[in-house]
Amino acid sequence: MKKVIKESDLIKLRLTQYDDLEFVIGAENESENAQYIGNWSKTQHLESLSNSDILHLIIEDSKTGKDIGYIIMAGLDNPNHNIEFKRFVICDKGKGFGKETLRLIKEYSFNELRAHRLWLDVRYKNKRAQNVYKSQGFKEEGILRECILYKGNYESLIVMSILENEQ
Repeated sequence: MKKVIKESDLIKLRLTQYDDLEFVIGAENESENAQYIGNWSKTQHLESLSNSDILHLIIEDSKTGKDIGYIIMAGLDNPNHNIEFKRFVICDKGKGFGKETLRLIKEYSFNELRAHRLWLDVRYKNKRAQNVYKSQGFKEEGILRECILYKGNYESLIVMSILENEQ
């Protein structure tokens, strides 16, 4: 049975299962997504499903039941209560699924997981994602200059976060 951890009229967030991994890898490798995120092997995704420090979730359209994305969060065991958005992919863009996912994840992280800080890094050129994060209260903390090598070019990352009292 697929365990839903949070839902709204728009989306459901449920625990990723083994049979979801083909969707996850396919979403990760779509050209529109691959340019902005790193990718894991199927083995890495599989190992994360049983890692107590990682929460691997499928984002599902509440109306159609279709898988529309996934999110991986790390640092659940962090003694400083800092949780990282390791991966966040929405395949069906421009419909509000990203903002709603962030809203539910913030609520779940701060209320259920007792996080103090949620943080992420986003590619400098990914303005769309930066705008979504900012619209949900995330603030820029700094830039990791030219720290990613992608297709022969170095790219920078922006570190962003939100604290529990800022939600």
